[in-house]
Amino acid sequence: MTPGAFKPRRELGKTGFHATVLGIGDIADRRIPLAELVKTARRAMDAGLNVIDTAPGYENGYSEEVVGRALRGRRDGMFVIDKIDFADQPVSPQVEGSLSRLGLDSVDLFVFHGVSMEQWRLLSGPGGGCARLDACLAAGKARFKGISAHTPDVLLEALKSGWCDVVMFPMGPYVHGDCVDRVLPLAKTLGVGTVCFKTFGAGKLLGDTTGYNQPLRRRPRGKTSSGGAPAAPRLTCLSVAECVGYTLTRDPDVALLGLSFPNEQDAAFKAALAFRPLPPARMTDIRRRAAEAVKGKGPCWWGVP
Repeated sequence: MTPGAFKPRRELGKTGFHATVLGIGDIADRRIPLAELVKTARRAMDAGLNVIDTAPGYENGYSEEVVGRALRGRRDGMFVIDKIDFADQPVSPQVEGSLSRLGLDSVDLFVFHGVSMEQWRLLSGPGGGCARLDACLAAGKARFKGISAHTPDVLLEALKSGWCDVVMFPMGPYVHGDCVDRVLPLAKTLGVGTVCFKTFGAGKLLGDTTGYNQPLRRRPRGKTSSGGAPAAPRLTCLSVAECVGYTLTRDPDVALLGLSFPNEQDAAFKAALAFRPLPPARMTDIRRRAAEAVKGKGPCWWGVP
């Protein structure tokens, strides 16, 4: 990958930060040495990507350690996103714990992670987590705030509240239609930044996996052509280029991709650099095939089209 192949594209909402079209998603696997993961993260940074995301729940803090180490000496020019995993627990200790694992005094954005409607109403109520995160921002622990959620109704209510600087939500060939038709347009109208995930459907759209590279565990059917051991047929899949092309055509501010290995990075970078907006008929076809591609691969907790 050519160093600096990706350039900042546009402002992330009203944050004043000009972000690259791709962001660096969760890079954490405790089976892989920290130094190797740091090298992988920096490889994406070398390509020019300037948004990086983490959360305390990703491998029990390991992701934050990786991101913090990757940012050493390279913090300037990077937009760092971290999350608050527990809506029903005090906010400040969670923020301080994340900053400690990162080795940073502050991040650019803290979001409440995977928020349900019940949690949003708890957070946004009097004296709730939103007010407590506001206090953390006032203390210089972050510059911006928001939520991540998989359910459109939660996102719409949070957007209408006027509290969010950035929202994070699914955007790809297999997501709830309201994420495409309602959440993204409303966020743009309000000037709220959009950082989207699930372009690859947790990997389900690309391969035979229940998500995040976990192999399918199902009873194989049929026989091999040689009459040997039973073999399961390969399920429907899309290409990296189709998934990336679909998300980028929808045009969120940032498409946050899981870029855990160099070969994954190269495929995603190639698709993004070659991207041209897809015509409606092509988008419809990709969405149709995505609905087929997730069948038999376990639940999709980010909703349905």
